[in-house]
Amino acid sequence: MPSCSAVLTFIALAGSVVPPAIAFSATDPFNSEAIAPPRPLLFPAAERADLPCQAVAPGTVYGVLEVVDLALCQNPRTHEAWASARVQAALVGLAQSEYLPALDGSVGIERIRSNGQNATARSASLTLSWLLYDFGARSANLENARQLLSAASASLDATVQSVFLDALQSYFNTQAARAAVSAARESEKASRASLSAAEVRYQVGTGTPADRLLAQTAWSQATLNRIRAEGVLQNAFGTLANVMGLDAGTPLTLADIPEAMPDDAFERDVDTLIAQARERRPDLKAAEAQQRAAQAGVEQARAAGLPTLSLGTGPSWVGGSGDTINTRSNAIGLTLTLPLFSGFSTTYNVRSAQARADVAGAQRDSVRLQVALDVWTAYQSLITATQAIRTTADLLASAEQSENVALGRYKAGVGSILDVLNAQSALADARLQRIQARLDWNVFRATLAKALGALDSSLLNPATRTP
Repeated sequence: MPSCSAVLTFIALAGSVVPPAIAFSATDPFNSEAIAPPRPLLFPAAERADLPCQAVAPGTVYGVLEVVDLALCQNPRTHEAWASARVQAALVGLAQSEYLPALDGSVGIERIRSNGQNATARSASLTLSWLLYDFGARSANLENARQLLSAASASLDATVQSVFLDALQSYFNTQAARAAVSAARESEKASRASLSAAEVRYQVGTGTPADRLLAQTAWSQATLNRIRAEGVLQNAFGTLANVMGLDAGTPLTLADIPEAMPDDAFERDVDTLIAQARERRPDLKAAEAQQRAAQAGVEQARAAGLPTLSLGTGPSWVGGSGDTINTRSNAIGLTLTLPLFSGFSTTYNVRSAQARADVAGAQRDSVRLQVALDVWTAYQSLITATQAIRTTADLLASAEQSENVALGRYKAGVGSILDVLNAQSALADARLQRIQARLDWNVFRATLAKALGALDSSLLNPATRTP
């Protein structure tokens, strides 16, 4: 009768044939890491692909490139989308594993009492099972997994472009808020100069108390506008830090952006732009991949109701104490499974899969229409912003000249304080419109690039990058 040590020897032999699951977890026989999309970075580099984002050094001066690069690296939305794509890559490996055989081992020990006598029964077995043919169920499942990986990769691209645009918008909003604070301080300074002029005229007897009060009111209003602009700037810095994956209170220092007139290189036939967008937009690619995955799901549901052919083989051993008979056996066989009746579950699974494919097709068509609308809206907005930024340059120049003339006339005693205050108010408004026009142009330029599916580092001006 085999002893317990013999059973343990058999188990050790089985363990040498079948490595523990923990050993398998470290391997990647189907190379799923290679088919997963790379980590989203503005400037991909092999040495950074698997490293955590670098800590923000105190005193760092950020240009637009640094802002976007850090946002893509640290924003949780890109982390989530990248992790989802890697999950789907692993599921492709899982679908491929269904083509391989499965090897299972089992051991057992049982204490038996019968007719006042005790006996111990021991057993061990090693079983190999292999699905040989299933009329396309596994291939449909693999195709479904591959299409879902394509959809996840395209969704990652869409998320990257969305975070890219959010970072650009936050960056230019913050720059606009900085410019608005500077403009508010200039207006406050000009209002203080008007108040000083009104006080001088009042002291020499050529001005009225009403002029002095009007100038005082204008100065107080300009101070209030400056305080509000500074509050808006702090909120803009908080929003920018949040997009960059930092705490809202993180101190940030931004590099100045150069003054530049926009060009009209983007002006092309809108129909051509829409056609290009439909070829490049990652969200449309994701919708198309989802629709193809749903079609594969239909084939998988149909194949689930078809026969399967499997191979099974393996040794087994049963032994024990007392009168128990020791047996050893080996078996091999083919199993043909014929689904005869499943309560019409296959029928309704197929119908459900077909309906899901129709849903995915409708969603794809919806995204296709949205692409055209996005391109049209962004294009028209950029056209308007381009014209506005050119016009506000002339508006600002004329407002500055008008303010200088009005203040000079008032100091000379030939103008009224109302002319000065009106000119200063018009100048403050022209400055804000100029700031808004520059903001709109930068944002709508990036929005059009995103609508085209072409938002990447080439959109940014390398001259603005800090060393």
